[in-house]
Amino acid sequence: MDNVKISDAPDESRYEADLDGALAGVVEYQLDGETIVFTHTGVPPEFEGRGIASQLARHVLDDARRRGLQVLPRCPYIAGWIARHPDYLDLVPEASRARFKLPASS
Repeated sequence: MDNVKISDAPDESRYEADLDGALAGVVEYQLDGETIVFTHTGVPPEFEGRGIASQLARHVLDDARRRGLQVLPRCPYIAGWIARHPDYLDLVPEASRARFKLPASS
C-alpha cells in the first residue's frame, strides 16, 4: 500500500488523500451538528487499485469516532466498507442502518 497522507479540508467539506504531492482521492461530507454525512468517495483512475479509497474510509471513520460523531454513509463506497468492517457499524445510528443496507447489529 502506498504511503498516503490524509487530511481534513473543512473549507472544502472533504478529506483529501495526498500521494507525493498529488491529490489521490477524496471523501466528501456534510457536517450537521453531531452527525457527519459521507456523500462521495473518489479516486482518480491513475491512483485506482492502490488501496487509497480503503485507507480514506478507515481514516474518515476513525476520525468520526474520535470526534464523537454519528455517521450516515450516503456514499455507497463508505456504506459497503462499513458492511465489510462491522467494528465500525456502531458509528451508524441503528435506526438508520436499514436505509444503507447495513445489519441492525454487529
